[in-house]
Amino acid sequence: VQLQASGGGLVQAGGSLRLSCAASGLTFSRAIMGWFRQGPGKEREFVAAVSWSGGRTSYADSVKGRFAISREDAKNTVYLQMNNLNPEDTAVYYCTANVGSGWEYWGQGTQVTVSS
Repeated sequence: VQLQASGGGLVQAGGSLRLSCAASGLTFSRAIMGWFRQGPGKEREFVAAVSWSGGRTSYADSVKGRFAISREDAKNTVYLQMNNLNPEDTAVYYCTANVGSGWEYWGQGTQVTVSS
């Protein structure tokens, strides 16, 4: 299984980024997909998840109303649209997949840096 995240970068506070994660080696349509992040000196934390049908999403309180997770099964890809970014969102963002036994598979991460 491979999860390839992309789309990170440097953005000013208030700006937007869209992360993408392309998956291979798994039945993507049956996987719950998620995003986690790890900021400097912090533990990895949950950001958002989307059900295998795309019908249900969940978010960390800190990103509700600003971030949106979506999936495109035809492309085996999950997205994270991030709006109104602030410096506290600076972190390495990781894509992850759950195919029945928790967050089993992880991507390599993509760096998001928000300047004030």
